[in-house]
Amino acid sequence: MIAAELVRAAQSGDREALITLLREIESHVYRTAFYMLGNEQDALDASQEALIRIYTKIHSYEEKALFKTWVQRIVTNICIDKFRKKRPQVSIEENDMQFIYSKDVESEVMSTYVAQDVREAIEQLPEHHRSVIVLRYLQDFSYNEIAESLDLPLNTVKSYLFRARQQLQNLLKEYQNGGVRG
Repeated sequence: MIAAELVRAAQSGDREALITLLREIESHVYRTAFYMLGNEQDALDASQEALIRIYTKIHSYEEKALFKTWVQRIVTNICIDKFRKKRPQVSIEENDMQFIYSKDVESEVMSTYVAQDVREAIEQLPEHHRSVIVLRYLQDFSYNEIAESLDLPLNTVKSYLFRARQQLQNLLKEYQNGGVRG
């Protein structure tokens, strides 16, 4: 079944269709939550809360928007609420170093540090900039889908993305030059 058929079936009470739908979106929901909140435990909590909300509110979904846009709005709003309640903490697991047996250990280690720098830089962004960055570059949403998900005008989305990219670039340069983090 394609997503639209699954959604309709789930809305009409087909429990199997709803479970299949939730399984299909689970990793996307988690990825958004992880990049918005910055650590695994908070992301798992937010993902679970979002999936429960989708499960209980599937009947309220209207086909005015794409299903994935509706889902992203739910996840993003939950993450913003969690972020406002408590600044995210860096999990210990992120700082554990695992040695990978590889021909090019140095590049593996460097790519790990770069990925960590990007994650930390994203965490430093204001929540409205973080949201558009996550949706655009990690979830591959179009500008229009971002505008719809976050209930923002299209020009505001473009402006936020422009400013967020500038901030990320500045933060990453600062990190590269040994600047203060966090």
